[in-house]
Amino acid sequence: METSSIAQPRGAELVVERESPVNGKLVSSEATESRASSLRLVTRAAAAYPAWSARTANERGAILASAANALEDFGPELGLAMVEEIGATKEWVRKNLSLGADLLRQIGTYADEVERITEIADARSHYSRAVRVPCGVVLGISPWNAPLVLGLRAIAAPLLCGNTVLLKGSEFAPRTFRLLGEALAQSDLPEDVVQVFLTRAEDSEKVVESLIASPVVRRVNFTGSTRVGRRVAELSAKYLKRPLLELGGQSAMLVLDDADLDLAVEAALVGGFLNQGQVCMSTERLIVAESIADAFVARLEALRQDLVLGDPRDEKTDLGPVVNAAAAERLAGLIGDAVSKGAVRVGGGRVRGAYVEPTLLDFVEPDMRIYREEVFGPVLSITRVANDLEAVTVANDSDYGLTAAVFGRDLVRAESVARQIQSGICHINRPTFDDTPHAPVGGVKASGYGRFGGAWAISEFTEVRWITSPSVD
Repeated sequence: METSSIAQPRGAELVVERESPVNGKLVSSEATESRASSLRLVTRAAAAYPAWSARTANERGAILASAANALEDFGPELGLAMVEEIGATKEWVRKNLSLGADLLRQIGTYADEVERITEIADARSHYSRAVRVPCGVVLGISPWNAPLVLGLRAIAAPLLCGNTVLLKGSEFAPRTFRLLGEALAQSDLPEDVVQVFLTRAEDSEKVVESLIASPVVRRVNFTGSTRVGRRVAELSAKYLKRPLLELGGQSAMLVLDDADLDLAVEAALVGGFLNQGQVCMSTERLIVAESIADAFVARLEALRQDLVLGDPRDEKTDLGPVVNAAAAERLAGLIGDAVSKGAVRVGGGRVRGAYVEPTLLDFVEPDMRIYREEVFGPVLSITRVANDLEAVTVANDSDYGLTAAVFGRDLVRAESVARQIQSGICHINRPTFDDTPHAPVGGVKASGYGRFGGAWAISEFTEVRWITSPSVD
């Protein structure tokens, strides 16, 4: 059915404009919400809640599957918007579309988990059980870098659980999020069950605080930077709302001395340079055993040189621009700081506008900014270590703890190393970058708390109630 899933602002003068990092041209001018109009969205979401929560989880799952079909129908328009607004390559567009549709189709497999009844042993003469119930209205806040996957992840589990959702999109991808809202409007989702909206950057914090403060908003989920995530956590605490936060990452990939180097090099390329390294799970730190480091670096550099940096509209392009020239300038500063303190620039490193060459830095040490800061760009740094203990120590010497990877042929040894790493996710002999609707995705330390994915997400977006009634003999 055709409904209005993209919120219609009450003030046409409030717009957000987006210049493409590809060529600097204006590619988007989208209407946004004010503080007052955003509160009207809450009222609409609250009004839609009783009927939506009354449906069975299986019914809600089937409706979400219909949204996957609508997403695919909008694929060409969404893809063009992603290319123009964030410089996404065609490969990244395809991954967003396929993973986003898969997420919508797979979430329904957890319908039984939503409606599970757990009997509680009790010697007294009554029937005692725990049930899950929806919370109410959920506020989702999604970033620009993977707008379809992360935007849909912010709404899928809450909707399956019976909540209604307000999804705030990023001002860096306004047309993409508007089109996502229009795609959802073409599905079987009832009106106002999910509303996608935008704000101007200067209005964002006051709008978000107003929404979190609303008594009908019961959950908040945010994916984005640790800096903004801290503010979301502060506001959630202020109003006693429970947040789910997936924040920044500084993913480490450990290459042990018995690793398959070809496999490790391929994983480093995928993990480090997919979407220009602008993924929270991107590989940023390569922690390599000294005995095999020279061979590893040589193979990695040979393949790095083959990567094509260019116009993301071209199928042959491996890397497009980063999100804007300011981000590129920051990356240039990180590279320059590392080289000035003794790091070796093996290859890449040149910056032009928003374009940053895929870069490989060797001999990175703790006094360099790039060792400590989240990079969020196409720069891989290598730190050489003497043994497994030092590798784990370096991996854990970070404020972040989202994802990691360990490469080694001895799987028992690799598993032992993996278990010592402080991260929410760790892959063995696979890239740091991976996603599936069924896994518990989230981090520790400054990478946030809570888990998206699978039955773990159901726990985030429901309340557990204890109910008793007289036993029937």
